Amino acid sequence: MREALTEAALALPAGDVPIGALVVSADGDVLGRGHNRREADADPTAHAEVLALRAAAARAGGWRLEGATLVVTMEPCAMCAGALVLARVERLVYGAVDPKAGAVGSLWDLVRDRRLNHRPEVIAGVLADECGTLVRDFFAAHR
Repeated sequence: MREALTEAALALPAGDVPIGALVVSADGDVLGRGHNRREADADPTAHAEVLALRAAAARAGGWRLEGATLVVTMEPCAMCAGALVLARVERLVYGAVDPKAGAVGSLWDLVRDRRLNHRPEVIAGVLADECGTLVRDFFAAHR
């Protein structure tokens, strides 16, 4: 999670919400990294998780990321939760909850929906205070 926090800080110069993510293989190798780039790229899909998943799939040589763990500083939104389910990520580890857009238990619980063909293990609250503070401080400075 510390590496994801470092990645999150890279979003700040472009004015993006500081969220960072990485995909780690079952062997512990970092397959992909990402931080929010919506503002930098003028792309509504440029969320940290999606970018990390894309990089990991490119490095792995395929879209199935079985055995991988997605580590992200904030609870994923519906788009990102759907992407990690479709990528067959084995485990999701996240920091702070997102009461406004979270899709891993806050507003929705997409990743545990039994109607879907894949349900990753979820570990929540890792360094939650640090992850939450980074985002709260960002929004406090922009209001």
